[in-house]
Amino acid sequence: MEVNSTPPTDSGARDHVTRPLSIWVVSDGRAGIENQSLGLAEAIDAETPAEITRFHIRWKPMFDRLPSALKQPWMLDHGDGLLKKTPHPDIWIATGRATLPLSVRIKAASKGKTLVVQTQDPRWKNSAYDLIVAPEHDNVTGPNVLPILGSPHRITPQKLVDAAPAFATQIEALPHPRVAVMIGGTSKAFDLTLDHAAVLADLIAETVEEKGGSLLVTFSRRTPLLAQTVMTQRLKALPGMIWDGAGENPLFAMLHYADHILVTEDSANMATEAASTGKPVHVLPMVPIRPQTKFKRLHAALETHGATRPFDGTLPDWTYVALNETRRAAKAVIALLR
Repeated sequence: MEVNSTPPTDSGARDHVTRPLSIWVVSDGRAGIENQSLGLAEAIDAETPAEITRFHIRWKPMFDRLPSALKQPWMLDHGDGLLKKTPHPDIWIATGRATLPLSVRIKAASKGKTLVVQTQDPRWKNSAYDLIVAPEHDNVTGPNVLPILGSPHRITPQKLVDAAPAFATQIEALPHPRVAVMIGGTSKAFDLTLDHAAVLADLIAETVEEKGGSLLVTFSRRTPLLAQTVMTQRLKALPGMIWDGAGENPLFAMLHYADHILVTEDSANMATEAASTGKPVHVLPMVPIRPQTKFKRLHAALETHGATRPFDGTLPDWTYVALNETRRAAKAVIALLR
């Protein structure tokens, strides 16, 4: 569950029998960042009742680029009173660079009450957290590190089922195979140029048209607008649905109805989410900007698991055990708490 109020007052020791766990999810508010800590919190709630409260951290512009070691709570533009907010939570789950200066302080502020969990590789004071849930392709090591394949996320089979009815009239009549396409964009590691966007769109269109299928397309916040426009123009003639970012996000419903999933290689989050469905996941190439050692490790691991294959213009069927690393991480947190 998710609440917007302060969790119930703690009577002292953690009493898991008489009240839910209190979990604070802390991030800078960007969906791709927040969904990691929120997904982990929701997975904990699925194992044992919890009340989840979300907080967004924002540093004043003049201090935002300072190293974490130099940042002080008074430099925050938003979330400056979080460490003083009581009662402190049973579990603090944070993601992203913006949260680090508070994550290393919450243990002292709560007088040891709060279990501190950081997702991703903090790259700063790694021993200060009770648990680091890190992508195994980052090669983070330490006694408090839990490596997982990919990243924590919010997708579960039940969430996909629950999301389907809202889009049933738009999707259920579409011909099979239904192909969900998750397009990323420009990052430090990859680019999506106009030429490459056109090539990808043409290959996708040719494949789906040959199969007599349909498309369910979403773009990320990192997709360049011109690349999105080019791909939309080249794909819109096919049966299907292309989400333009307006209205309710149909991603969960698309994944529910899809027979195959195509995902660009630039996002560990998207690849992991797709692999959690148990459906064939085809990886689309992007334009590399720098050496791709970490991403190569990620995609090699997903292929070894049986979830993904490089997209070659065909749509073969295969099966594998759906990836469920978020639940594994949730169980680790609960075990550590107890």
